[in-house]
Amino acid sequence: MIILAATPIGNLGDASRRLIEVLENAEIVAAEDTRTTQRLLRALEIQNRPRLIALHDHNEKHKAAELVALAAEQDTVLVSDAGMPAVSDPGYGVVAAAVEAGVTVTAIPGPSAVLMALAISGLPTDRFTFEGFLPRKPGERRTTVKNLAAEQRTMVFFESPARLAASLADMGAAFGADRRIAVCRELTKFYEEVRRGTASELVEWAEAGVKGEIVVVVEGAAQREVSAEDAVDQVQQLTASGMRLKDACAEVAAATGLSSRDLYQQVLAARRNPPRDPA
Repeated sequence: MIILAATPIGNLGDASRRLIEVLENAEIVAAEDTRTTQRLLRALEIQNRPRLIALHDHNEKHKAAELVALAAEQDTVLVSDAGMPAVSDPGYGVVAAAVEAGVTVTAIPGPSAVLMALAISGLPTDRFTFEGFLPRKPGERRTTVKNLAAEQRTMVFFESPARLAASLADMGAAFGADRRIAVCRELTKFYEEVRRGTASELVEWAEAGVKGEIVVVVEGAAQREVSAEDAVDQVQQLTASGMRLKDACAEVAAATGLSSRDLYQQVLAARRNPPRDPA
């Protein structure tokens, strides 16, 4: 089988007994960076020296079939540099290939920067979306955050220290001045820090220089109170500008909390029975 093994995101004390046991007995380990995994084995005082196979973003497409073939014969462990493989780290391609080939996939749960940041952010945790890293290019980044402006779920992002200030500025422009944000830095490590505030407040702090692994948690958009008639009008305006009816209904539904399906039916009904000119 394929075993996805979550590794510590900073504090070695978070390594589970199951992780240590699996690594102690593993014959094959696919690792995002074999050097990092070798250091982890030494730090955990694991005497086993499994066969290490490099599995990273640049070779996963070609390595997936090889790893699945190996896993069909013997257990194959997948680890990333930190956290759970396949979540913003290599592994998804291997899992997809394993599922297609009928090879069993399981996981050893463990540390998660996404869930830890969400839990300690002070922002709503009942519904959330993980957006990974924002695009590096400024124009693409601004387009991405603009498209998320109406998202009502709490949003979780990864970001590099070098781009943090620019990303926070773009979020402030797209999400508004009052949107609450938490920047979580160096989670589980000695210098762990959480900064909370609005985008403009956090930009000033970030511009002074920030180091370490960064997770940004952003409050979702407030649900707008709008009548069904006004929502239908909004859909009509969007379709008049060239948007497909299905997409327009989805966008208005996301912003208002109304049912996309109901909006679709109401717009069709309005088109079949347009209001009569009182004249």
